Amino acid sequence: MHRVLAALFVALIAGPGFSQTILKRKPLYLAPYEAAYVYNASCGVGTVLKATGSMRSLPRKKLSVPSTLEQASLGVTP
Repeated sequence: MHRVLAALFVALIAGPGFSQTILKRKPLYLAPYEAAYVYNASCGVGTVLKATGSMRSLPRKKLSVPSTLEQASLGVTP
């Protein structure tokens, strides 16, 4: 019984952390292999730009990916 309650507690805490927010602008700095989802008008309807950070001299990877329900909110860039 205690394991079930502990698993439920962890699921409630970790649940909101799995969703990604969609930014309005690309961040200036991304750590290597860190991904950011950006609303970009150059992508088609229902898609967002996924920018992935890279090592020093390599360019960022940019890819249009379909938007999902978990990524429904527009975030404000810091």
